[in-house]
Amino acid sequence: METQRQKYLEDKAWKIRKTGLEMVKEARSGHIGGAFSLAEIMAVLYFEKMKIDPENPQWSERDRLVLSKGHATVALYPTLALRGFFPAKRLKTFRKIDGSLSGHAEMRNVEGVDMSTGSLGQGFSAAVGMARAAKMTGNGCTVYAILGDGEIQEGQIWEAMMYAGAHGLDNLVAILDCNKVQLDGTVKEVLDTGDLKAKFESFGMHTQRIDGHSVREIAQAIDAAKETRQKAHMVIADTIKGKGVSFMEGKNQWHGKTPSDEEFEQAFAELEARS
Repeated sequence: METQRQKYLEDKAWKIRKTGLEMVKEARSGHIGGAFSLAEIMAVLYFEKMKIDPENPQWSERDRLVLSKGHATVALYPTLALRGFFPAKRLKTFRKIDGSLSGHAEMRNVEGVDMSTGSLGQGFSAAVGMARAAKMTGNGCTVYAILGDGEIQEGQIWEAMMYAGAHGLDNLVAILDCNKVQLDGTVKEVLDTGDLKAKFESFGMHTQRIDGHSVREIAQAIDAAKETRQKAHMVIADTIKGKGVSFMEGKNQWHGKTPSDEEFEQAFAELEARS
C-alpha cells in the first residue's frame, strides 16, 4: 500500500470516530467503545476493498457486510454517510423517535445496511447464509461479517462456523474485533474464549491474526483471504476498545456509556489532535 493511500485511510478512520462522537452527542446515547475499535476496519472495507455503489445500494453484484455486533452503529452509520450512501446531516436523527437510524443496525430504512442485527450471535449466521446463497446462484460477491469477541461466547456463532468451514465458503471473510473487553468486564474475566486462532482453524477456517488498527495489515489480510480458495476466512483483529480517547481506552464502562459535557470536550480535543 502506498504511503499516500495509507494516510488517506487512516484519516478516514479518525473521521469515522469524530463523526460517530458527534452523532452520540446529538443523541445523548450510543455504543462508543466497540465502535471506536472498529474504525480502521470500516475505513479499509468501505473506502478500499468492498465492491459497492452508494448510488445503487441494492446492486445485486455488490459485496455485503453484516455487522454481527449490531450495536456498533456508531461506526457503521458514520461510515455509510461518509461513503455517500445518505447525507451526513441525517446522522443527527440517530436514535430519535422520528428518525430511521436506530441504535442497532437496521436494513429496511437505512441505505447501505445489508442485514438488521443486534441480537448477538445471529448476524454471523445470516452472513454464512448469504455466502452460501451467493455460491449457489453464481453471484461473485464477497460477504464480510464483523463479530465482537464478547459475541463469540454465543453458541450460535460456532454452529455457523462449523457450517462455513464444512462448506469451504471462500467468499466469506469474517473479521473479529478482538478488543478483549465486553459490557461486564474483560472477555477473559467473563468467559475466557481461549486460543482463538487454534479454535477457528479447527473449524476449517483460514485464520490470520493482525493489528486491527493498522490499515496496511487489514488490507493485506483481506487480500490474502481472497487469494486462499476453498476455505472460509477469519481475521482476528487485535484492537483497543475506545481507541483514540485516553479515558475510554480498554475500559468496559465505555461499552455504552454517554460522556458528560466535559468528557465530550476532552474526547473531541483528543480526536482532533489525531486527525
